[in-house]
Amino acid sequence: MPKQKRSASPSSSPKPINLPMLDLYSDYLISSFGLTTATGMSTTLDGAVSHDDVTRFLSERPYSNKDLWKLVKPTIRQIETDDGILAVDDTIEEKLYTDENDIIAWHYDHVFNRNVKGVNILNMLYHNDQATVPLGYSIVKKDVCFTDPKTGKQKRKSSVTKNEQARELIGAAVSNQVKFRYCLADSWFGSQENMEFIVGKGKHFIFALKSNRTVAESKEDKLQGIFHTVESLAWEENTTKTGYLKGMDMLVNITRQVFTNGDGSSGVLYLATSDLTLGYTDITTIYQKRWKVEEYHKSIKSNLGLAKSPTKRVKTQGNHFFAATYAYHKLERLARASNLNHFALKTKLYLKAQQASMAELQVLKAAGGFA
Repeated sequence: MPKQKRSASPSSSPKPINLPMLDLYSDYLISSFGLTTATGMSTTLDGAVSHDDVTRFLSERPYSNKDLWKLVKPTIRQIETDDGILAVDDTIEEKLYTDENDIIAWHYDHVFNRNVKGVNILNMLYHNDQATVPLGYSIVKKDVCFTDPKTGKQKRKSSVTKNEQARELIGAAVSNQVKFRYCLADSWFGSQENMEFIVGKGKHFIFALKSNRTVAESKEDKLQGIFHTVESLAWEENTTKTGYLKGMDMLVNITRQVFTNGDGSSGVLYLATSDLTLGYTDITTIYQKRWKVEEYHKSIKSNLGLAKSPTKRVKTQGNHFFAATYAYHKLERLARASNLNHFALKTKLYLKAQQASMAELQVLKAAGGFA
């Protein structure tokens, strides 16, 4: 007699999003100004939610980008436009005093040119003139331990590269049929694989290039192996050049932007795009929108306690980061509704908290017999 197929156990399906707790926890992150702890949240809510309720929420099951998509999808569908952009970039949040694990490890910070101990998070944002929405993120896991043959020291490395994670995030946005035209990223993500992947999905990229990236200025040069670094090309002001990046068959449009830094020094930025219809002004103007991901990193760190949770396990740490990402989505909607930026909104909350504190102090003084 043939065996009957066993139906999947109800317990094998993922638990639904705990929306009541996620809503409370993300509100707590928005309204907090210091460390965010389970005890602190319980105290803030006068015990309506216990310490154990909070820790259970953070450890009951891992939250993922599929969960995030369910939460932000209504906003995306409301505001998305064909000229929207995806911005991809990573940030490192230092966690100097937390024990190392798969996600708390040593990472090279190319901004400060040094190794730092902390969490490396890759983020992807959707942006247009109406809103900025976090679409996905990936925590870089250094889940492979090995011995450095030169030093004999134990080290960690990732089994999945950051560029592979970036392609997974972009691919998910395409699969979810998010409307966008361009994907923007700095030179760290300007690999051949990433460029070809994006074009293969029917989208365009605008990526920064390192100054030593080589390019052939014609098909003939490419076939003859004649390549030049982009910085050595004869550039005229506010112009573009078409060419072939080494190793690629795709014709790209390249431009050189000279800008002035905040300290008065000058800098040069080389940009490449797969959209051959764009001129200098178009390329530089669209790429400027990549700055939204830098603003996102600043806000989620300063306003939403990204690194202010003392959670120690990979799952609880990851779920805290998920809640902070969702809290950004809520803060962005609040900021748009109130015509305030994130920092002005947080200042308004802080002022209200300070006013309530002063009022309570007067009550205590009166009860204590102070004049």
